[in-house]
Amino acid sequence: MPWEAMSKLDLRREFVMLARREGANIRQLCRRFSIAPKTGYKWIARFRDAGENGLGDKSRRPLSSPRRSSAEVEGAALAVRQAHPAWGGRKIRRVLEREGIETPAASTITAILRRNGQPVGAFGGGHPAWTRFEHAAPNDLWQMDFKGHVGLVDGGRLHPLTVLDDHSRYAIVLRACADQKTQTVREALVDAFRRYGLPRALITDNGSPWGDGPGSPFTPLGVFLIDQGVRIAHSRPYHPQTMGKDERFHRSLKAEALAGRPFDTLEEAARALERWRHVYNHQRPHEALDLATPADRYQPSPREYRETPEPFDYAPGDYLRKVQHGGWLTLRGRNKRVPKAFKGKQVALRPNQRDGVFEVYYRSQCIAVLDFTDENGQTQPVTYVSEQMLPISPV
Repeated sequence: MPWEAMSKLDLRREFVMLARREGANIRQLCRRFSIAPKTGYKWIARFRDAGENGLGDKSRRPLSSPRRSSAEVEGAALAVRQAHPAWGGRKIRRVLEREGIETPAASTITAILRRNGQPVGAFGGGHPAWTRFEHAAPNDLWQMDFKGHVGLVDGGRLHPLTVLDDHSRYAIVLRACADQKTQTVREALVDAFRRYGLPRALITDNGSPWGDGPGSPFTPLGVFLIDQGVRIAHSRPYHPQTMGKDERFHRSLKAEALAGRPFDTLEEAARALERWRHVYNHQRPHEALDLATPADRYQPSPREYRETPEPFDYAPGDYLRKVQHGGWLTLRGRNKRVPKAFKGKQVALRPNQRDGVFEVYYRSQCIAVLDFTDENGQTQPVTYVSEQMLPISPV
C-alpha cells in the first residue's frame, strides 16, 4: 500500500500498531507498507519515546548552521535594504564592504532578503548583461531628458529634469521643475555649468524644448548650447535606447525616489530629489561600474562656462550670411531656409565637394546642407543636420 493512499500520519499509526503486536514480522510489514526497514524501526522508536506525537514530520532544519551569516551581518543587510527598498544583493554587499562589515556573497544576501520576506528582482537583477558602450572620459557626453510628469497633492505638476554623464553615470542634474519650457531647462543647465563646467557634447531626444521634431532639431536652447561650445546631438527618432543610460536612470529614479505617496508641493519634491541624487551619486553601488559609485568615476570639466560667449572666427573662404526672419538667407541671388532658431545669427556657408552644395555652419557645428541646383535649375530642399552620436549605451 503506498504511503500516499492515506494521510502519512494514519499510515504511520497503523504500521506502528501492527508492528508492536507480539510476534509481528517487522520486515514483512515494511515490505507491505512500501517502506525501508530503517524507516520502519525509526517510527517504532519514535512512538515508544513520544507516543503518537512522535509520528509527525520533524523540521529538516539542521540543529546548527556554522556557515550561516551572523545576526550582525543579517541585521546590517536588512538595515541597508530598509533604507533602499529597490536595492538587491550586489549593491547591499558593496555597501557592507565599504562599512567594514564581514561580507558574505551577494547570493547569501539575496537569500537573507528572501528569508525575511523582502522581494527581490522587482526593479533589476537577474537580467542578461548588456553590451555596453561609453565615452572614454567624464564630460565627453551628457544625456538630458525629462522623466515624464506626475501630479502633486496641491494640484501642481512635477516634471523631473535629468542630466546624466555618459562615462560615469553621475547625475549632473535632477531638478524638480514645474514645466518643460526652454527657460526652465536653460536655468537648470546654467546652474550645472557653473558647478561642473561644460561638457563637450550633449544629446537629447527630438521633442520640445530641445528639438523641433525629427526634421528640424534645432531650437533656441540648442543655439544657446552651441554658443557655449557644446555640440548638440539628437537621438534617432523612435529609438529611446540611443539614450539608454538616462532611460535606465529614470527607471531607478521611479523605483527609489518617486514610488510611494505623491509629494505635497514642488518644494518638497525638490528636497526629496536632491537627497536621492546624493545617494545615487555617492552611496549607491552601480552594477555597470563594477559596483563603484558614479562619484568614484566623475570629475568636473575643466571647460569654464562663460556668461557672455566669445566671438567666433570662421574659416577663410566661407560665405558669411546673417539669418533673417523665418530662417531665410541668400546666396548667389537665391533664397534658402535654415532652422529658424538661428534668426539674427551669423552663419557660414562652406562649399561641399559637390558643385552647388553648401554646408551651413553655426560656429563649429554643421546645422544644414543646402543644395542649390537640380536638373531643372530649381533649388533643392534644405537638409537639416542632426549630429547622431552613436553608438550610445543602452544602459
